Amino acid sequence: MINSSLRVGIADYKVAQAPNNLITVGLGSCVGTFIYDERSGVGGLSHIMLPDSSLYTGSLALNPAKYADTALELMVKELKHKAPYGRFKAKIAGGANMFDFNKTLKNGNVGKRNVEAVEAELSRLHIPLIAKNVGGNSGRTMRVNLETFEATISIVHHDPIIL
Repeated sequence: MINSSLRVGIADYKVAQAPNNLITVGLGSCVGTFIYDERSGVGGLSHIMLPDSSLYTGSLALNPAKYADTALELMVKELKHKAPYGRFKAKIAGGANMFDFNKTLKNGNVGKRNVEAVEAELSRLHIPLIAKNVGGNSGRTMRVNLETFEATISIVHHDPIIL
């Protein structure tokens, strides 16, 4: 079987099975969240843009994949269809402070808030977070191998990091 890389866009998620790979680029303040079950070879990758959908509940164009509090629940629901007895684990990357003006905003660093929201949602869903590469001020690319369950994090001018 030929493995292929499925691209996950901003405010999106995808669920796939080995031998496929998943990739998301442009993780600045956004958080890439990889949730997987090793026994079934099933995993999902989300590209979360904002921490909380509650400020946007009246919006007609609400995209639930955009927010930590809605995206992960949706992705886990889909994962459970493919691995109903899955023992899910998670790895995350991103959550950078991309702009100096974030320091002066009332709500502070969006990247940090995204990481906190993802961690809280994983805890609520009883999914252990086993590895992370977050913070700093550089964007990242996250590549996920669904055969090895490694997440390779690429940051410009740095060696790749394997989670």
